[in-house]
Amino acid sequence: MKISKLLLIAFGISLFVSCSNDDDNNDNTPKGDYDNGFFILNEGSAGQGTVSFASDDLNVFVKDAYTAANGSDLLGKFAQNIFFNGDNAYIIAGGSNVINVVNRYTFKLIAKIDTGLMNPRYGVVKDGKAYVTNANTYADWGAAADAVGNTDDYVAVIDLATNKYESKINVNATANRIIEKNGKLYITEPYNSEKLSVVNIATKAVETPITIGSSADTMEEKDGILYVLRGPYGSRSEIVKVKLSDKTTSKITFPEALDGAGYLDIYNDKIYYTVYNSVYGISTTATTVSTTPIVTASSVANLYGFAVNNDRIYLADSGDYKADSKAYIYNLTGTLQKEFTVGVGPNGFYFND
Repeated sequence: MKISKLLLIAFGISLFVSCSNDDDNNDNTPKGDYDNGFFILNEGSAGQGTVSFASDDLNVFVKDAYTAANGSDLLGKFAQNIFFNGDNAYIIAGGSNVINVVNRYTFKLIAKIDTGLMNPRYGVVKDGKAYVTNANTYADWGAAADAVGNTDDYVAVIDLATNKYESKINVNATANRIIEKNGKLYITEPYNSEKLSVVNIATKAVETPITIGSSADTMEEKDGILYVLRGPYGSRSEIVKVKLSDKTTSKITFPEALDGAGYLDIYNDKIYYTVYNSVYGISTTATTVSTTPIVTASSVANLYGFAVNNDRIYLADSGDYKADSKAYIYNLTGTLQKEFTVGVGPNGFYFND
């Protein structure tokens, strides 16, 4: 039996529309209760840390998403950082030496990584492995660090296929924030050290560190440049730019009026930085800083969490580290859009879009 060309064309159009509609439906269907929103990590104090969630439209809020998904299971003390890989989120609880592996959309617990960790801090992922900084002995931080040589911090290597600790890389320095770029780990050494540690992932060798100045903390990478914020006590704050191709540095020094810079983020070719409860912004190509704040959050007594994303500025107040505190969402012109009562010691925002 012959089928007419018109019938074939009609059938083809129907099939195309049907497949297209299926694809559209799949794209628009949430993958779980925590899709299309952001997490607020709450450090906790002597008790357990928690994770709050808000939807992108700011209309849905869950104060304790981990408990809502996992009942009586405990997240762990001093929740420090969340990093992602595929459909999974990894929540570091440094005070309990554990990383909770959950589905990032349902927040259901998948596994707990609880070996090979000693005061874990921050993590990144490269080629199926997680690299997590471990502060190890906190006595090595601060003024006592120089006396003991800054030698016991390390990077734990974790196989994400099995969620098992695999090995460690001794940094021979303090180890805190971490970024991966082109097969190398860049690690800030807080407080007295003036170095940025560099680790080659392939060889697990610590390379010659980069001198950037003391009190380096938050950092972001964009287009081959690492932007590191320094806020040394009693001295000028700086944004240090590290060109990763040749490790050369340049810097933007803040005026004395902006001493005490706290956090840095990059969004849409703009550097956002904080000084106490004020947020400022400059182009990534700028050579001087702005002294005019985008917003000064009068309700924030102690800024403890900061991010810029989705055309918004996100601020969190530490509170007294005993009671629930607040997170505030502003637009990029400094107008308050929403405030949430979150957990104890909110210290970071993580986006699940």
